[in-house]
Amino acid sequence: MNQSQNQILNQIPSIPFIDLKTQQELIRSNVDLAIQKVLDHGQYIMGPEVHELEKQLSSFCGAKHVISCANGTDALGIALMAKNVGPGDAIFVPSFTFAATAEVVAWTGATPIFIDSHPDTYNMDPRSLEIGIHTAKKLGLRPSAIIPVDLFGQPADYDAIQAIANEYHLWILADGAQSFGAKYKDKYVGNIGEIATTSFFPAKPLGCYGDGGAIFTNDDEIAAIIKSLRVHGQGTDKYDNVRIGMNGRLDTIQAAILIEKLKIFNKEIEHRQFIADLYNKELKNIVQIPHVLENVSSVWAQYTIRLPKKCNRSKLMTDLKAFGIPSMIYYVKPLHLQKAYQTYPVAGQQSLEICDVLSEDVLSLPMSGYIDEKSALYVTEYLKMLLNSN
Repeated sequence: MNQSQNQILNQIPSIPFIDLKTQQELIRSNVDLAIQKVLDHGQYIMGPEVHELEKQLSSFCGAKHVISCANGTDALGIALMAKNVGPGDAIFVPSFTFAATAEVVAWTGATPIFIDSHPDTYNMDPRSLEIGIHTAKKLGLRPSAIIPVDLFGQPADYDAIQAIANEYHLWILADGAQSFGAKYKDKYVGNIGEIATTSFFPAKPLGCYGDGGAIFTNDDEIAAIIKSLRVHGQGTDKYDNVRIGMNGRLDTIQAAILIEKLKIFNKEIEHRQFIADLYNKELKNIVQIPHVLENVSSVWAQYTIRLPKKCNRSKLMTDLKAFGIPSMIYYVKPLHLQKAYQTYPVAGQQSLEICDVLSEDVLSLPMSGYIDEKSALYVTEYLKMLLNSN
């Protein structure tokens, strides 16, 4: 490290991978008041803030029904339960994602079929999806539903996926855990698919200070079933159980926090796009930058690049850390290679080529609604320097 590099390093503080501290400082007084209001009225479960949040989320994304729940995993699980998914059903899920998407399928006794990714968007590849449907039929399974995952903040290619769903009479459960706030053409995430879900895990673009999630649908009957399932399968009240359900309610305090965060959400999305544009401009000639589909937006849950094949990713991450720059790998191992899921089928063959490659060369850089331009340029300059010397 030369003297000039030392000077720069001394001038720049450590950069958070996701800056929740600055956000909290901005809204802390309002959050404190919102929490105090909940403490004062004492309705800690299903209090008025829960219903107000659901109303505001509906207004934000355009979905007729929004049902909050305990977390994003429960959101997916309740959605499958509402559609009576069970043994013999084949549910098509991407392999390059977090385990929750496949986990909920296994809960029901259905079979997850792992689908390969598109090399540019990292999302489910429609061509691999069609192969996966034929794989399911060969195995004697009933093709039932598709769970595209809007990875890193960008909606999947829903026009192509919907066309396949229509051809094979499947329904779509849109997993928007990373993409709430984004748009696919003229629709916001939450208003795509027969049912959609999201997560309010703290690190998500719209996150609470604990666990939380939501389910979205425009179908009155499905919405009624989901509301029942969320509270132990209740009928007229919680002691009238008309179906097997679960305890999947969102805490009132988390709803109150989310209401305050929703007030600044659009501004944060705009800033995330500004930083993504800056990253794209600075890095386009040295790494493979993320590709966003035409007429589609991303909320940039993560800004994820693909490194050159010659790059030693582990060494690069260590070197970046030495300069105060955190980085993460999403995901080190695709689901079809994980011990828990190795017995489940993959689309067409025993490996998913693009998933395997992505796991070896992706890298996510600091991204939030609060990373400033100076810090973002610091990230890109040192990344370029290290890649050129690698």
